[in-house]
Amino acid sequence: MEVKAITRNARIPASKGRDLARAVQGKSLAAALKIVDFSPRKAALILGKTLRSAAANASHNNGLDAETLSVRRCTFDEGPSMRRFWPRARGSASPIEKQTSHVTVVLTDEK
Repeated sequence: MEVKAITRNARIPASKGRDLARAVQGKSLAAALKIVDFSPRKAALILGKTLRSAAANASHNNGLDAETLSVRRCTFDEGPSMRRFWPRARGSASPIEKQTSHVTVVLTDEK
């Protein structure tokens, strides 16, 4: 059985979280949580919350045991960008894109 959790519009570019998502993919839930707990990056904090949410969904909604779960899929997808402007010389402006991302975690109890 598969259980999913999604964090939407996280204020981090997707490119900064994709390598961490690849590191936890295919690992057991306990090993994935160790990886994100000992990483000092902002992406690790967001990914850890999503992993814990997926584990809570699995135990509460489906009655699955957290020790048997493993990470089947973990992705950082691009979300909407907030467009801002930075004032420049002589009355002009430069655009700034503040990127967001959607984090998807799929846990499974199959080996």
